[in-house]
Amino acid sequence: MSLFGSIQLANNALRAQQIGLQVVGQNIANANTPGYIREEVVLSPAPTQRVGNLLLGLGVEVEAIVQKIDKFLEERLRGAESDRSSSETQEEVYLQLEAIIGELSDTDLSTSLNNFFNTINDVANQIDDVGIRNLAVLQGRRLADDVARLANRVDQIRSDLNDRVIDTADEINTLLEEVRTLNIRITQTEGGSTNASDAVGLRDQRGLALSKLAQLIEIRTEEQPSGAVNIFSGGDFLVFEGISRVVSINLETDRGLSIADLRIEETNASLESSGGELTGLTVSRDTILGGFLDNLDSFAATFIFEFNQLHTGGQGLSGFQSLTSEFPVDDATLALDATGLEFTPVNGSFQVELFNKQTGLVSGTTNILVNLDGLGTDTSLNDLAAALSAVGGITATVSSTGRLTINSDSPDQDIFFSDDTSGVLAALGLNTFFSGSTARDISVNQVLVKDPAKFAAQGARIGGEGREANGNALNMAGFMDLQLESASGATLTVLYSRLTAEVTQGSSVARAVADGFRVFEETLRGQQLGVSGVSLDEEAVRMISFQRAFQASARYISTLSELLELLVNI
Repeated sequence: MSLFGSIQLANNALRAQQIGLQVVGQNIANANTPGYIREEVVLSPAPTQRVGNLLLGLGVEVEAIVQKIDKFLEERLRGAESDRSSSETQEEVYLQLEAIIGELSDTDLSTSLNNFFNTINDVANQIDDVGIRNLAVLQGRRLADDVARLANRVDQIRSDLNDRVIDTADEINTLLEEVRTLNIRITQTEGGSTNASDAVGLRDQRGLALSKLAQLIEIRTEEQPSGAVNIFSGGDFLVFEGISRVVSINLETDRGLSIADLRIEETNASLESSGGELTGLTVSRDTILGGFLDNLDSFAATFIFEFNQLHTGGQGLSGFQSLTSEFPVDDATLALDATGLEFTPVNGSFQVELFNKQTGLVSGTTNILVNLDGLGTDTSLNDLAAALSAVGGITATVSSTGRLTINSDSPDQDIFFSDDTSGVLAALGLNTFFSGSTARDISVNQVLVKDPAKFAAQGARIGGEGREANGNALNMAGFMDLQLESASGATLTVLYSRLTAEVTQGSSVARAVADGFRVFEETLRGQQLGVSGVSLDEEAVRMISFQRAFQASARYISTLSELLELLVNI
């Protein structure tokens, strides 16, 4: 090899060490840059040259600049990010739900329940005091407002989560388009499989976009020989080479809320994801909060119907001149337990009493049968109206909307009810304390709000006796510990405990799951940093190594220069 060949060899060496120093500087500069993957220069021996019978090397050449990355580890880390993001969203929602319920505080629902029944107990102790009855009605309104307020607040959180789902669609589309664009640029920059170097800056941007996307939805990626990355969610692709699909919003009604469901616009298929923030949002909206609302509605419905059954079995200080049922039937000719009522009556009977306000005596008591045994002809709303109209002094009619109206034929005669074993009065909404059938629409019967004297604290006036009896008030005051037939023998206290305990237990589980996923992600991230992260100590060692090699190459060139000068001067 000539001196000129040796100089070329040294030039190759200088160039290789210079590039190595530049890569080290790039790594040091981005030591704290999020998403940066450590770069490494790949050196290899230059091709050999034949000189006579000898094969001499031409030094070193830079084969490529690549990222130090474990693609399998990156895929696992993105999966861990999806799981952690989903669990943290659910954990956050449970914390909000616990704060709204506010159990063990002075504003929780159990406090309102206790205050309401304590007031009813006061009514039992002062049976003739209309003022105390008014306090009971007011406390009942506060209780109903607290139940409705709880439901409305949960609905508001569901609405907020739904808005976040809608916003997620835009974020997903933005990231998919970013990955698609980067795929094209990376493929063009790297030149397909012919170039061994990585488009390092572009790949860093794509990796960061994939990480953000994984936090939104669970994804699976496949890198192609061209350098492009294909993205799959479930069985559908979202990005394929330079093509991306758009995610659109489909609206459906669920529990009174217009909820958003994300779909792949091209195929109209649901965006299937078992992880990521999107899954956390939908599970929180539909299962956690939706399930709580279902349980709260069930609690409210049981409370309304069972308490109203007690209330309809008693009488107030004043009776009714006219009253209309709250709940209509679908068909007045069908059996009462098959007409779409919110609450279902059963086979039994109730008594109607006519009280003469002039004489102070009960002028008549009639037992109204409600036949719902499924044998023969069951009682319809028309049948019930006919049976009531057959009672002297009462006229009952069914409106075109399916509501029953009962009127007294004389202004001196009030109508009272008692001993309802069928639940038909509570099912229709006659002589009830609470109106409504769910947590959202529960309220106190407006008849009682206008006239608290109709609060049915007394027992029946059979034969004009027992007007001052407080038996029904005592029954209602002990309602919290009464075994409820519609709740399989559970008491209201047990039902409320189940309602709150389910939230508490769910919150504890969500917190434990989120903690587990956080620890797992941090473990994987530590492994990733060990492979792809920048260590300043390691870079300092590499920098010294390249520096020494550069200095030695420069010294080698200086020696060759001296030899060449000597040769020229001979």
